[in-house]
Amino acid sequence: MQTELIAEARRQAEICNACRYCEGFCAVFPEMHADGTFSDGDITHLANLCHNCRGCYYACQYTAPHEFDLNLPKALAEVRHASWEDYAWPQPLARAFQTNGVALAIALVLTTAALFLAIFALPGDGDGFYAALSHGAMVAIFAPAFLLPLLALAISVRRFWQDMGGGTPGWSGAFGSTARMTNLAGGHGEGCNYEDEDRYTQARRMAHQCVMYGFLLCFLSTSSGTVLHYVFDAPAPYPFWSLPKLLGVPGGLLMVFGTVWLADLKRKSDRHLGHAAAWGGEMAFIGLLFLVAATGLLLYWLGATALMIPLLALHLGAVLTLFLLTPYTKMAHGAYRLAALLKHHQS
Repeated sequence: MQTELIAEARRQAEICNACRYCEGFCAVFPEMHADGTFSDGDITHLANLCHNCRGCYYACQYTAPHEFDLNLPKALAEVRHASWEDYAWPQPLARAFQTNGVALAIALVLTTAALFLAIFALPGDGDGFYAALSHGAMVAIFAPAFLLPLLALAISVRRFWQDMGGGTPGWSGAFGSTARMTNLAGGHGEGCNYEDEDRYTQARRMAHQCVMYGFLLCFLSTSSGTVLHYVFDAPAPYPFWSLPKLLGVPGGLLMVFGTVWLADLKRKSDRHLGHAAAWGGEMAFIGLLFLVAATGLLLYWLGATALMIPLLALHLGAVLTLFLLTPYTKMAHGAYRLAALLKHHQS
């Protein structure tokens, strides 16, 4: 990891540790105050525990023009992004994405969509979408595209866990904090200061919950379809009142609403309080999630029309790109943050 980023974050953490004014703000400060010295692993842990709510910045008496020039949200954000690159496996892929993330994501979506259009020229073996692409072909393409990035992410997070000195994970506390997104509500429970300086709001927390729970519903929709196909011999397409649709449609709507909301909040936010160089890549990632959800919904509504083929190609291209880039985009932050919370709540 870049030594100067760790050194600057350590300097600021040591000042915060001496001040302790923000002790109740979020999980970062109790963790910080538990020990007066900070190893590289400790700083990386704090960086991934930080949710960038920015409340500490607006409460701090040592921000510029004070000579201490504290900006802890920015310092931790820069370490956090650097840690994702350093722990990523294979590392060269992470560096390539960090350098040209937006262009790479767009190129992958368009290229894979074009490849799917070419594949669609071959005969399928079923009804609905399977008339364009057989079920066997979908499994052959998407199973490794899902499992291999998942393995790469697991290796990356394991490295992170080892550097943090993680012990027995605090499962219940971490999952409870994640489900409620407690640290986006601030220590006072009134919300964070992400989009409007010192005004507390719950907007960012709720937008994140829309995306997270929408994504989980879509994942459960796909999982239920897999069970129906292989266990009950009931292949797609499914009617609206089936489990895959009852999970997938609300999930897609939540993702569309949540990603639009997040993009608007990020547009309004002060880039000086985050990792400014990562802003474009983060917006591209939000856009990719939006594209996956929106094309999935459009396929449901327009799947019986002439637009089915191009929409299916675009949707599958976006999903494949999301899977392949998962270990190297901000999609990985969920796994790192969960690991940091597991360490925070460990017994």
